[in-house]
Amino acid sequence: MATTYEQITARELKPALLELDGISRETIEAHYKLYQGYVNKRNEILGKLDGVDLSSANQVYSDLRALKVDLTFAIGGIKNHEIYFEHLGGIGGEPAGVFGDLVKRDFGSVDAWRADLKATGLAGRGWAWTAYDWDEGRLFNYIGDAQNTFPVWNATALVALDVYEHAYFIDFGTDRASYIDKFFDNLDYDVINDWVQKYGIRK
Repeated sequence: MATTYEQITARELKPALLELDGISRETIEAHYKLYQGYVNKRNEILGKLDGVDLSSANQVYSDLRALKVDLTFAIGGIKNHEIYFEHLGGIGGEPAGVFGDLVKRDFGSVDAWRADLKATGLAGRGWAWTAYDWDEGRLFNYIGDAQNTFPVWNATALVALDVYEHAYFIDFGTDRASYIDKFFDNLDYDVINDWVQKYGIRK
């Protein structure tokens, strides 16, 4: 296929993530290993794609499809987890700054936003996100059943809630709702507001 790519490495785990309120070090360390696996898989797949000869038989396209689909899953796993880990380690509470203003404008209240994202997480099989829709100029919550399902184009995720069992089963068993409550308790809104500023999102 003669493409060029650079191998990447997993981002380091912030020390604060090993001391979260209600989400154990054991859970975070196991979860981080999954993220590292997505990074390794991305590198592996891109290496295989480098060797694909597009001028050969039709079987190549079947193989190409499998690699490309797996690549979306791996890259989704990387991006989702980098958001997830980066915005944990805070003290939760009321979101301040521009993000807090956007939440109140677009959901009516912080409680309404939390309730909607929690319900979205309980309904999902893998992920729930709060994203900014650049076309509509507003926040919304949406669902993802896997790392690479239900993308919304021209939207930027600002909150990534992992609801796969690996994110909570060690600490909460099947009680996903309590895990989601603790997720909110550990959000770092300074990080989210930094992203809002970086992306140039305005209220």
